[in-house]
Amino acid sequence: MNTITTAFEHAQALDKRLVGGKAHGLATMAQAGIPVAPGFAVTTQAYEAYLRHTGLDQRLAQALGRVDREALGALEACAREVEAWFDEVPLPDGLMAPLAQSYASLCQALQMTDVSVAVRSSATAEDSAGASFAGEYETFVGLRGIAEVERHLRRCWASAFSARALTYAWKNGIDPLAVDMGVVVQKTVHARAAGVMFTVSPVTGDRSRIVIEASYGLGLGVVGGDVTPDRFVVAKVEGHVIERVLGDKHIEYLSGQQATPVDDERRALLCMDDAELTALAKVGKRLERLHGAPQDIEFALDRELPRGDNIVLLQCRPVTVLPDRKAPGRAADDALMRFASGVLSAASR
Repeated sequence: MNTITTAFEHAQALDKRLVGGKAHGLATMAQAGIPVAPGFAVTTQAYEAYLRHTGLDQRLAQALGRVDREALGALEACAREVEAWFDEVPLPDGLMAPLAQSYASLCQALQMTDVSVAVRSSATAEDSAGASFAGEYETFVGLRGIAEVERHLRRCWASAFSARALTYAWKNGIDPLAVDMGVVVQKTVHARAAGVMFTVSPVTGDRSRIVIEASYGLGLGVVGGDVTPDRFVVAKVEGHVIERVLGDKHIEYLSGQQATPVDDERRALLCMDDAELTALAKVGKRLERLHGAPQDIEFALDRELPRGDNIVLLQCRPVTVLPDRKAPGRAADDALMRFASGVLSAASR
């Protein structure tokens, strides 16, 4: 059995130790019949084999053992050195062959040559209920061809040893070398709009509310804080939209990392209509029931698909922190929404 890559629909993709948190969430949705962007997972066994075969496991252990954990400059220097190691050392043939085959199969299934994909980290410590490494690891969007996929796979692995990721791991009592890195490879969604949905209010902790933040294009503008997204609140039981707040959607990401200005006419319009919001909320409720806890869900509306069939889910993870529902006043709401916006940075990581 190939344990280097696995399709989301395969039973082994439900093993979080094998594929990591993000891929596990996608596999859970795919196998429940919930639409996700097509793709596959590169397993943690591939990561372990790469480190072992290249000798990087020993070099990493030595580098992390001697670095001053309290000195930011030392951590950043260590991270740059490690990143260079991953950049310089390609995948051995035994790992490259199944990766290339999985990418070719994805291209064939979509009837596209060198399909554009996102390459996204999926660590075993990521997106868990106990500790979230949200935003600590890398995501790369708009990549074409197996050479780019292979190179950015290694860059995802290297992001486990960024200064930020190392600091977060040690702060939470986690050995960075004990974190196994899976990676997700998915078709790039050509998003008309995208964002994040909470099946609980991140402002008040109210479980009877679903909160959706969205903007034009890919979700990079929302999660990176480049725009003020439109904000919607849906009544979870009744199913109707009860709040619509127009954001300042002055740019959008149509592909890759390049921002495009949004004209004034579109900026003055909400990026989602009520039918799309209620349909998305139904999916959110289903996922909350499936997981038995409030969920933080990244989604997109694919502009290449017809309305009604255009919702694509990119990520689903438990909400790890909720505010005190007793927090009073608008000032508390504003502070908590700033907190929520920080949490949203996970959606593009």
